Amino acid sequence: MPEGHTIHRLAGELSRAFGGRVVGVSSPQGRFAAGAAVVSGSVLVRAEAHGKHLFIGFAGRRWVHVHLGLYGKFDVVSGGPPAGPVVGQVRMRLAADDAHADLRGPTRCEVVGDAEKDAVAARLGPDPLRGDDPGRALERIGRSRAPIGVLLMDQAVVAGVGNVYRAEALFRAGLDPARPGASVPEPVVRSIWADLVGLMSQGVRTGRIDTVRPEHEPEAMGRPPRVDDHGGEVYVYRRNGQPCLVCGTPVAAGRAAARNLFWCPNCQH
Repeated sequence: MPEGHTIHRLAGELSRAFGGRVVGVSSPQGRFAAGAAVVSGSVLVRAEAHGKHLFIGFAGRRWVHVHLGLYGKFDVVSGGPPAGPVVGQVRMRLAADDAHADLRGPTRCEVVGDAEKDAVAARLGPDPLRGDDPGRALERIGRSRAPIGVLLMDQAVVAGVGNVYRAEALFRAGLDPARPGASVPEPVVRSIWADLVGLMSQGVRTGRIDTVRPEHEPEAMGRPPRVDDHGGEVYVYRRNGQPCLVCGTPVAAGRAAARNLFWCPNCQH
């Protein structure tokens, strides 16, 4: 599932490509035909993200709410829509003379108003990429007996953090993901939040998740670059069985809240 930085980056791409312009909206697949008819031919005001939720705002305070889920993809392409049959199951297509964007396989694609948009936001925790105050997240973590590794993935606690940033932020903080949230001192949780703000902001800029410090980059350590479909250099995510870049201990793997979990048994305690 895409992490929050991907959705914020996508919101920026959509705003740059279509913001302030009349946009055609269609549903080649047909499943979003009624919603597309509501907003097609309207001005696309802006797109914005909250956690893993994307909201595309049109004139008249109408929003297309998109959640990509595990398999969704939203591609923004320069140039108008190609002629001929649409390739693949395109739920929604945005189209202008010099750009188009195709949405495939989302778990959610619907037209909502301000009230529904606000209701979604109310269910989410603060988002490191929106300049949110982390106070609510700190409070939730500080009184919870749930593992910190589970809490960071709970979208009602922190919006936008996924499996990669969860694993990497905990490694960089030296925290065992199984530690109860209430046992982690508040200054440490604040430092994790600040680290997430920096790492995820970098992800928006680059489109990659890079979490290793300069001294642990391939060039500095004389090691080959990581090869993985997620891209980027990481400490523990999907490196189970490989030596920790800091101490050499084999990286461990497990499960938490039905998601894969990765950590260094020596560096994280």
